[in-house]
Amino acid sequence: MAQYRASESKREQFRRYLEKSGVLDTLTSVLVALYEEPEKPNNALDFIKLHLGAAGPEPADTEVLRTELADLQQKYNELMEENKELRSRLMQYEPSPDGEGAE
Repeated sequence: MAQYRASESKREQFRRYLEKSGVLDTLTSVLVALYEEPEKPNNALDFIKLHLGAAGPEPADTEVLRTELADLQQKYNELMEENKELRSRLMQYEPSPDGEGAE
């Protein structure tokens, strides 16, 4: 009987912990939203993940981000090449650091 009370006590402590941290309220609100959804989703777990913020970016968002990344990488490479060219042109007008080649 003492084992049963210890187990109940741990359960009650855990329940209070979940309540205090807001987990119960959050889960309840997500489940209510699922219940009130007029057209139930095919995958309830995905619905819950999406509403809890664990689903990650949408595939369309991911594609947009990949395109933007590719564009930025191309621009970066172009700017690095331009920087290299400008440094090379600048070296024609500035004397070398060791003083040789200066007129």
